[in-house]
Formats: sequence, C-alpha cells, structure tokens
Amino acid sequence: MTEAATGDGGTIEVDPKEYRRVMGQFPTGVTVVAAESEGRPVGLAIGSFFSISIDPPLVGFCVGNSSYSWPLIEAAGCFGISVLAEDQHETSNQFAGKAEDKFAGIHWDPSAVTCSPMIRGAVAHIDCTLEAVHPGGDHVIVVGRVRELDVVRDDVGALVFFRGGYGKHAPLDD
Repeated sequence: MTEAATGDGGTIEVDPKEYRRVMGQFPTGVTVVAAESEGRPVGLAIGSFFSISIDPPLVGFCVGNSSYSWPLIEAAGCFGISVLAEDQHETSNQFAGKAEDKFAGIHWDPSAVTCSPMIRGAVAHIDCTLEAVHPGGDHVIVVGRVRELDVVRDDVGALVFFRGGYGKHAPLDD
C-alpha cells in the first residue's frame, strides 16, 4: 500500500495496483523524448505528455526517477518530442524497454534548432530546450520551452495507450 495525504492532514492507503487500473481508464498519447548525449541519440517513451502554455510556448511530461535515459537527456539541456503515429507501437515498445541502444533500427533526423533526434514517421515533432524540472513523488515533472514544432503527418492518427494496450484515435462522426 501507498499512503496519500488527505486535506485534513491525515493519510489514506492507496493500493498501487488499483491506482494503475483506475488511471488506465484515461487514454494517453504516446511520445518519444530524445536528445543527443556524447555523440549518440538517447530517448525514452513517454505517455504523460501535455501542453502547458501558449505564451510562452511550454510543454511538459513526467518521467520516473529510476529512468536511465532521463539524466542523459536532462544533461543535454534540450530534447525533441516525437508524437508517435498509430502504426508505431513497435517503436514505442523499443523506447519503453531497457536496451542500451534504443535507436537501433530506428530512422530519425536531427531537429532544425537543437539537433535533437526526431523519429521519422511520427505525427508531429516538437523541438524544446529544458525550462525546468520539478519533483513529483516517484517522478519528475519536466517543462520544455518549445523552439520549433511541426505536424509531420496528417494522414494517420496518433498512437494511444489505454487500459494497458495500444489503440488509435478516430474522430466521432458528426
């Protein structure tokens, strides 16, 4: 069990399995956050990506404190975000794993501003510099300042993670 604070200063216990099950009811998009470290690309899959502000243009994501890739990306001071397409679930799996070279077999191009790796075939690319990192329990909350962004493909939807599996988004018919 994990303790959670109540508004009156008390605590309640939250079952981590139940927490995951309930949070899994909310679909999330899947992104890859990547940077260059010591001359090679490094990256990780992120399902907690979000827009923060239009003025200034800020985005955010959360990453676990136990991540091996995040300290390398943080040290770079900049990163690229590739919003994965619905046909890129294998790419997501590769970046969610613990392989030393997550870019093996992955086609990518350097971004125009920060030269961060951008995954080919993604729906969108967002090029960022690191703005802030905040503690957030067993994760950190990362804020990036958008330097350049682009819709790369509008012929497919974004990859979605929902109830422990991948899916795709389809607009509702009007």
